[in-house]
Amino acid sequence: MRSNFFKFGLFIILAVLFFGNCSKDNSSGSYVDQADCTGIDAATNTYTKSIKAILDAHCANSGCHDAFSRSRNIDLSTYASSKSVFENTDAFCSIHWNGCNPMPQGSAKLSDAILQKIDCWAKNGYAQ
Repeated sequence: MRSNFFKFGLFIILAVLFFGNCSKDNSSGSYVDQADCTGIDAATNTYTKSIKAILDAHCANSGCHDAFSRSRNIDLSTYASSKSVFENTDAFCSIHWNGCNPMPQGSAKLSDAILQKIDCWAKNGYAQ
């Protein structure tokens, strides 16, 4: 009887450990923490000098995440709203195409160089 109870308990523990590690990571932390910012100048990789142009070209355009369309209620047309989206949603998961709704929708995945700039912008504190 004790052997069966022990086996059942062991099974439950292993199941929790196995299935607990299978969920997708929507948090920004893993992308930001793992970002290799070697070669990215934090002084020029700011929202105004770099990130806004990327978001305008790939995300905040008509019909998507601009101030008027706000697809899925996401506005990436201003510094404040962009910072909030990247801090509070699964935007990193989406742009990295890692199990979330891949963005930009209907286009190719953003290049590694662009993803690195966005990740490093976050890692360096979302400088304006």
